[in-house]
Amino acid sequence: VVTRDDVEESLKGVWQYVKDEEQLLKDLRSQIEETEQRFSVKQAERDYWLEYKNVGSKIQANKIMNLEKDIKQVKDDHHRATEYYRNALKATKEENDRLVEMHMKLCKEQAPENAIRYLDKNSRREIKENEWLKEEIKVYQKEVSDLKASIQLLEEENISLVAKLIDSRLRNLRV
Repeated sequence: VVTRDDVEESLKGVWQYVKDEEQLLKDLRSQIEETEQRFSVKQAERDYWLEYKNVGSKIQANKIMNLEKDIKQVKDDHHRATEYYRNALKATKEENDRLVEMHMKLCKEQAPENAIRYLDKNSRREIKENEWLKEEIKVYQKEVSDLKASIQLLEEENISLVAKLIDSRLRNLRV
């Protein structure tokens, strides 16, 4: 004999069982959704890395090669610019040295004139007389060298004449 309480209790047990099963199904569905979301995230990550492996790494490799070329070109440009500026600096130093040398030479040439301007009249007259005497000495030295040359020619001519005279006397003595 089954009583109403037994049936109700049995129905409560079945109802509780169905409720538990429904809750279990809900939990399983939520776990499936979470798993699918994680799977889609992992699938997207896998697709990204496959894309990177197939395409992106080549692009990155090309970028690296281009950057290395750029670095090499910058180094070459730097080297050329360094050489250019080194040569320009050297040329500028040489030009400056030449200009300083010219200026010093000009200053040395103008120094006596500038010094003469500040001297008194007697000193200036002495300097002018000294310069005139130097020019006269040059003229006299030229005349002396000309005279020495003439004397040497005359001496040579005299020696040849004396030699001829002695030769002619020797011939006369033999005769």
